[in-house]
Amino acid sequence: MGTTATLGAAAMRAGLVAPTGCVTARPDFASVPLTEFGDLVFGGHELVDTPLLKRAEQLVDARVVPPGLPALVERDLRAAEEEIRPSPLATAPDQRTAVEQVAAHLAGFRHRNGLDTVVVVNVSSTEAPLPYELPQHTTLDALRHALGTDTAELPPSSLYAMAAFTAGCPYVDFTPSTGARLPALAELAEERRVPYAGHDGKTGETLVKSVLAPMFARRALRPLSWSGTNLLGGGDGATLAEPDRADSKIRSKRRMLAETLGEDVHDAVHIHHVPDLGDWKTAWDHVTFEGFLGARMTLQFTWQGCDSALAAPLVLDLARLTAAAHRAGLHGPLAELAFFFKDPLGTREHGLERQYDTLVTWAHSVSSAAS
Repeated sequence: MGTTATLGAAAMRAGLVAPTGCVTARPDFASVPLTEFGDLVFGGHELVDTPLLKRAEQLVDARVVPPGLPALVERDLRAAEEEIRPSPLATAPDQRTAVEQVAAHLAGFRHRNGLDTVVVVNVSSTEAPLPYELPQHTTLDALRHALGTDTAELPPSSLYAMAAFTAGCPYVDFTPSTGARLPALAELAEERRVPYAGHDGKTGETLVKSVLAPMFARRALRPLSWSGTNLLGGGDGATLAEPDRADSKIRSKRRMLAETLGEDVHDAVHIHHVPDLGDWKTAWDHVTFEGFLGARMTLQFTWQGCDSALAAPLVLDLARLTAAAHRAGLHGPLAELAFFFKDPLGTREHGLERQYDTLVTWAHSVSSAAS
């Protein structure tokens, strides 16, 4: 989705496409002073050596973007390519050094491009849940010390969150990985006065659930079971074919139903890798519910969509909103951005409409604070 977001921002800058799917392009945000889509500058760390322009052309082959579009924004894609580096996590002698090197890359990116704010967005593959508890590093000082030894091993998402905070950058976790969800990293975010948001972008099946589940609650109908089958292709599907990584995603997807409808609803989520789907995904949900006098009824729906085309505009939205929060002096978790996430920080509200109202109100309050 990083390629799609970069390509999309370049295409909007050139006036070639409309901001379809970008929430912050809606009229409700027109008076909020957000960074223009065309003013966003892109860079990052990449694990593959395929050039960005080539990856954009692969999106054409996958029917994600229109033919010819990458060539029209080739200059922007090549500029972004100049700011892509290999990740130092695999080559650093220890994790503390890795964090320092990532933080140095972020500081260099900010300096070279004359930026006032750099937002780090994690769009990498879903990590498996940690096989151990991390509260053993309950303080920031203890964590910093342990990372220079062989007594600590944080997942990559947490190392990047730590590097972002160290460099004074906001951090957004678009994945269900551990990321900033550690007490010591919350302490670091407070120390460096930076905001962060997450987790797990709400792009498809769970987006639909966040509309339908409150409907049952408001209508006083009793859901009995909610079963979902997800068919995924591409790299995401291959990653989630690993049971441990799929477990992270399933935990994230199940939180909304439990907190909206209660634990009594039988909630089953299944994820299957179907390689020929490529960047596309299909979700089929089957819901049984009880009505007046015990009448048993059923709801079914099918969602088919392009994963990166659904996610990329939200990544751009989150970069704009989190940068605005940083400029306004906000720090710590941004619960008001729950609208974008399956497993949102700091709130148990999952109804999409209520989340949206909260988001709009918050965005205008941030605007007032910054003025």
